[in-house]
Amino acid sequence: MISVFKTKKHISITGHAMYDDFGKDIVCSAVSSIVITTINGILAIDKKALFYQKTNDGLEIEIEKDDDVTLKLINNMFELLTELSKNYPKNIQIKEGAKI
Repeated sequence: MISVFKTKKHISITGHAMYDDFGKDIVCSAVSSIVITTINGILAIDKKALFYQKTNDGLEIEIEKDDDVTLKLINNMFELLTELSKNYPKNIQIKEGAKI
């Protein structure tokens, strides 16, 4: 299962959807497309707006600026991932909260 955890300044995306075989998984593909498009869009506007890092488990995103455009794009990404989780609840879960 893909886990998406969001706080005000941090987003962590880990796991694999397990919807289909690796390379054929439409849920993983959708998550990747949503996240990569959002990151690239934000960085095209302002290279200092966020920092991201690929990890062994997934992807970590640190939101460095809380300007209107960055927040709108991050919120849009989160809404798209939330909609995806409604259609594939066994494959992606979304959580919000304070970072531990």
